[in-house]
Amino acid sequence: MVKFSKQFEGQLVPEWKEAFVDYWQLKKDLKKIPLLNIENNATNKNKNKESSCTNNLISSIRKLPLFGPQRREHGVIQVHTKLAQTLSKGDLYETELLEQFADTEAAAEFFALLDLQLNKVNKFFRTKEKEFVERGESLKKQMEILIELKAALKQHHDIGTSSGQNSKEDESISGTISCDEESTKDRTEQEQDIENSIDEVNKNDGQLTDSPRSSEQEKSTSIKREDSKSKSLSERVINIQGKSLKIHIPLTNPTRTFSAISYLLRDDMINQSSKKCGTDGRKLHINRTKLKHAEKMIRGAFIELYKGLGYLQTYRNLNMLAFVKILKKFDKVTNKQVLPIYLRVVESSYFNSSDKALKLADDVEEIFIKHFAEDDKKKAMKYLKPAQKKESHAVTFFIGEFQKKESHAVTFFTGLFTGCFLALFVGYVIMAHITGLYRSQSDTIYMETVYPVLSMFSLMFLHFFLYGCNIFMWRKTRVNYSFIFELAQTKELKYRDVFLICTASMSAVVGVLVLHLTLVAKGYSYNQTQAIPGLLLLAFIMLLVCPFNIIYKSSRYHFICVIRNIILSPLYKVVMLDFFMADQLCSQVPMLRNLEYVACYYITGSYKTQDYGYCMRTKYYRDLAYAVSFLPYYWRAMQCARRWFDEGHKSHLVNLGKYVSAMLAAGAKVAYEKEKNMGWLCLVIVMSSAATVYQLYWDFVKDWGLLQCHSKNPWLRNELMLRRKIYYYFSMGLNLVLRLAWLQTVLHYNFGSVDYRVTGLFLAALEVIRRGQWNFYRLENEHLNNAGKFRAVKTVPLPFHEVDEQD
Repeated sequence: MVKFSKQFEGQLVPEWKEAFVDYWQLKKDLKKIPLLNIENNATNKNKNKESSCTNNLISSIRKLPLFGPQRREHGVIQVHTKLAQTLSKGDLYETELLEQFADTEAAAEFFALLDLQLNKVNKFFRTKEKEFVERGESLKKQMEILIELKAALKQHHDIGTSSGQNSKEDESISGTISCDEESTKDRTEQEQDIENSIDEVNKNDGQLTDSPRSSEQEKSTSIKREDSKSKSLSERVINIQGKSLKIHIPLTNPTRTFSAISYLLRDDMINQSSKKCGTDGRKLHINRTKLKHAEKMIRGAFIELYKGLGYLQTYRNLNMLAFVKILKKFDKVTNKQVLPIYLRVVESSYFNSSDKALKLADDVEEIFIKHFAEDDKKKAMKYLKPAQKKESHAVTFFIGEFQKKESHAVTFFTGLFTGCFLALFVGYVIMAHITGLYRSQSDTIYMETVYPVLSMFSLMFLHFFLYGCNIFMWRKTRVNYSFIFELAQTKELKYRDVFLICTASMSAVVGVLVLHLTLVAKGYSYNQTQAIPGLLLLAFIMLLVCPFNIIYKSSRYHFICVIRNIILSPLYKVVMLDFFMADQLCSQVPMLRNLEYVACYYITGSYKTQDYGYCMRTKYYRDLAYAVSFLPYYWRAMQCARRWFDEGHKSHLVNLGKYVSAMLAAGAKVAYEKEKNMGWLCLVIVMSSAATVYQLYWDFVKDWGLLQCHSKNPWLRNELMLRRKIYYYFSMGLNLVLRLAWLQTVLHYNFGSVDYRVTGLFLAALEVIRRGQWNFYRLENEHLNNAGKFRAVKTVPLPFHEVDEQD
């Protein structure tokens, strides 16, 4: 049977871990009591025997009514309730010991910690419940506005249809745009009021040591302040049916971005002479497309709110169970009846007695079923509870058994393909050694045409394999990578799936190359076998874009969408997964250059004439090859620029400088390859050294959150997910060494008689390995930041904002 402590840790919300009952510390304090009881029993054993008769005589005399009034029976403890200084904290509980324990000091320390945990749970539950209730009220108002706008649009459509107007274009309703100065003033005053209220709350709440490190209100305020620049491009204020509404549609795709920028330019041209608005105002059209975007935003906000309410219910149940378990242990250790007394207090406390969250969850279900699921509850639950299904116990058991069988099948095939890959790879290495392919004086045609395909796939699936290892470690350390990447829990790849894809793909790649090498060894000419590597690459591309629902279709299409967002990074809103993937591409420059070369070799038809040098001689393709070296850094720099534009943080500009320095270093290397002289060599060393120092600082301090001078862990951070600190020191040293791999481009060191292309593959693999370990610590730091601010659900922006007409 699994211990409750492990069940408790496995079921709690990772980002709220600090707000849960500290069950482990309570167990430690409880262990002090029996140990001290044994010591006291050993030392006082003889004294108890000698004084037992005297104590019995005195106790019997005290029971007589002649020696005073009869004392009323009382419990072991008494829990006092006192009102907190602020209403946000609610009632505070403090336990008084009414009987002597074997070690009263240890028992008092235990109950002091228990009271502290109960007060902490009540305060956190009250804070989160208030936040969710306010969010729910805002969403209900958003829903009312959306319904009114839909009704107005439908009425306008019906009038246009009855009057015989042309309705080919998308119907729209018009409103007036309010003055930019007024809306800006209104937004500034609202932000100032929120800041003042938060400062007042923080001032009052600063006395509790178990208070959250930063509240969700601070986060929402900072988002409002930082998003003012992007909102100025996407917000409109309209007046319809007596309401002044400000519409905000985030600039999440190129169409909205271009539309907002063109509107800004047109607005600046119109208002060059005057900044004041006219009396009539300018017309704004709200069409069905905008309403669909607004409806999608509101639906996503309802889903996240329902998810947060589910987490709050889990928080309630687990904490209640933790109190019951620890009190049972206390009764077992001390032979006292404490559980019934303290449990009555816990049951009547705010976190267990309040039903606001339950009522709000029912309201969210009702609204979602009515307006987003066409009165179909089953359809609504697919969105609200995608990973939970209300089935009977028999069905649940069957599903569990099916999942186990599916998991075993994936593990079996992973092992099977691993064995196939190892056998084929050993055979390939033996054949390559016999034919002398990888020596410095090897078959040039093979190394220039076939080897880049093997190198490309090796780097790609090595990176993918390390991603599977990252997933395994994230799950083991309870890093909530699904929430960070905003992945659907029902469709995300598990580490077993990743390993299966890697082993199956590399088995196919090595198998095809063994077949190709076998045909060459049997005397087939290159003209007859040269198309085999190209067909292999084409097969993988066709599989990636395959429209049929086979071989992880949702993951493949999600990957394509992320690559599209990266390529058009200035035009798309940047999320965590986008810039995380762009960082991966920065470590895959050799793979991208191989892909560009192989594509050029087969697209231009050079494989028919075996003219492998055509792509390097033609200036267009040669310049394109150099551009590939810059593209990942350019994409990442554009993402930093877009994030600065959206959020306003100057740190994004500093991060942009890191990728600019990397591009300058890469440009110096390209120039040095063309003209190998001392001047360019010195420039390469200076630029690469500066870029390396820049990147190391950002890796350790910004991405990993390490090298904190005032941390309780020397040169690390206060919160660590791994138990042993040596892992962090080793990773920092390894990251430093692998960051210096660029020295190979200067030294041109070769390992014996091995071909320089093999050496390049080895160095590129080291960079991929460095990126693999970087991934773990990057998400660990991101998870700790979310946990520090108790962010467990996304804050979805709302489209409609009412404007006070008095302003």
